[in-house]
Amino acid sequence: DYLNNLWVFIAGCLVFFMQAGFALVEAGLTRAKNVVNIFAKNMADAIIGVTAFFATGYAFAFGGDGWFAGTDAFFLAGEDMAAIPSGGLSVASPFFFQAVFAATAVTIASGAMAERTKFPAYLIFAAVMCAFIYPVVVHWTWGGGLNADITIGDAVYSDFAGSGIVHLTGGIAALDGAWFLGPRLGKYDSNGNPRAIPGHNIPVAIVGVFILWLGWFGFNPGSELLADEYVMTVAVNTMLAAVAGGLLCAVTIWLVAGKPDVAMIGNGVLAGLVAITAPCGAVDPFPAFIIGGLGGVLVVFSVFFFDKIKIDDPVGAISVHGVCGAWGTLAIGLFQMDGVGTLFSGNLQPVLTQLVGISAAFLWAFPVSYAIFYTIKVTVG
Repeated sequence: DYLNNLWVFIAGCLVFFMQAGFALVEAGLTRAKNVVNIFAKNMADAIIGVTAFFATGYAFAFGGDGWFAGTDAFFLAGEDMAAIPSGGLSVASPFFFQAVFAATAVTIASGAMAERTKFPAYLIFAAVMCAFIYPVVVHWTWGGGLNADITIGDAVYSDFAGSGIVHLTGGIAALDGAWFLGPRLGKYDSNGNPRAIPGHNIPVAIVGVFILWLGWFGFNPGSELLADEYVMTVAVNTMLAAVAGGLLCAVTIWLVAGKPDVAMIGNGVLAGLVAITAPCGAVDPFPAFIIGGLGGVLVVFSVFFFDKIKIDDPVGAISVHGVCGAWGTLAIGLFQMDGVGTLFSGNLQPVLTQLVGISAAFLWAFPVSYAIFYTIKVTVG
């Protein structure tokens, strides 16, 4: 039990270090004049995000087994933090691990809203995201709520480490935020064609990618919540998906644009990591490579698509986290091991079950984020 708790603590530290990776990626892919603002937002994600999760987020996520949200443990009231049930974790361990996950979810939206967001407005969004929007999605799957009860035939909805819960939810909020803000000045010419606004420091962005990649070895293997024989299997799947995402993204952007783009390839690695986050504990290594590789292809076309429809996303967060988060959640239904996945069994039930869960997350996160951004826009601006 002590080793299990120690492993979850170490994994949580790796996830927390991802905040540095997100800050560097976002800063490197944007203009030098905005770097201080971007680092301030990422610092706020950790400070405000964990505070909000402590106040109400943990309670909504794990404070009971109601279908919509929990109702107990606000401010961790009544929780014996050190008690370790037989064969389990102390209350402190999952709180620590889940609090750094919550900070990650809100940081995803920061990149899509970069270079044109009023700082106080962003702080309000960060607080609401970690206090309410994200925890409800957590509760629906990991807290025994709505999605945990989704079954079609013998298929049960699954999201091992959060492609849908963390990344899709963050990506949906990013889409809402970028849409409300509109594009940066100069992003589109007089004919509506997108202009590139190059990042000021690509080496900084790629160092950020490597930090995120390292952090993912806490994000995914840590979600096993035990120091057992499956931790390394999840780690191998995570590594294979990341390299496949980078490899196939490089090939795709080279074919589409006529030359490799290291910033896009970095996003391809992240796309592979996002895609494998849900199925990392449910698939074999070769399917993990395929899932990550397809994420790397998807991210290229998704970035071009959102540029075309005038959704200005400076770092590609909507594509990396939203689109590839949905793909990773769906991929469990396709590739699940032991002949369960649709591609092995011919049974559509696993895929349909995952689609229901993806739809539930979208139908919650999109309108609620929309309402929050609308309220901010007509009040503080």
